[in-house]
Amino acid sequence: MNENAAMSRGDFEQALRAKSAYYHIHHPFHKAMYEGRCTPQQIRGWVANRYYYQISIPIKDAAIMANCPSATVRRHWIQRILDHDGYDDDAGGIEAWLALGEAVGLSREEIISQQHVLPGVRFAVDAYVNFARRASWQEAASSSLTELFAPQIHQSRLDSWPQHYPWIDEKGYSYFRKRLSEARRDVEHGLQITLDYYRTREQQERMLEILQFKLDVLWSMLDAMSMAYELGRAPYHTVTQEQVYHRGIAL
Repeated sequence: MNENAAMSRGDFEQALRAKSAYYHIHHPFHKAMYEGRCTPQQIRGWVANRYYYQISIPIKDAAIMANCPSATVRRHWIQRILDHDGYDDDAGGIEAWLALGEAVGLSREEIISQQHVLPGVRFAVDAYVNFARRASWQEAASSSLTELFAPQIHQSRLDSWPQHYPWIDEKGYSYFRKRLSEARRDVEHGLQITLDYYRTREQQERMLEILQFKLDVLWSMLDAMSMAYELGRAPYHTVTQEQVYHRGIAL
């Protein structure tokens, strides 16, 4: 078999799906969450930090659209922005995330202020947004394919959190329910773009690296949270207990 030969469409899809082995559902911090071993502080820290990811997703998607000359693709892709920012009677995913934050005991004001967002989380998310701005629209679109694995992670939270964390208001789970269907829909479109575009072995191997980059982003976010909320080693912890880290200046 020629190792330089392009993978068939089916083999390429299987290689993409095999990357699920590195999805952040396997991170120790996430395992602790769905096994009921997280403290309220750890849950709140995760929600507050993930908020920065949530508000960055529509910015990432807008960057993809800005680089995409195809009106057909843009008509499909814009739904992702609407899903997060909201439209008509749908308040959107970001608002649903704020409701989750309130359900776990955070105030809207402290979530929106980003005062709890760790530098490691901010750097990882910013790297993802910057990639989407600079890459070709096809590569940036394909980087979203961690959505292949997303329904499992949302379902795991819906299955385990009510049992392990009865102190969380059930109203806060609307985001996870909402994303179950949205993620499956988004996967169909993103996967079609990916399978159609990456035809040579070199292109396919690059796409696998791009998907690994996105997996690195998600894993690194949890690494930062583990340091802060599990090991008690938040940035500057040897110097001060204040959250002195920056809150999003343009660099």
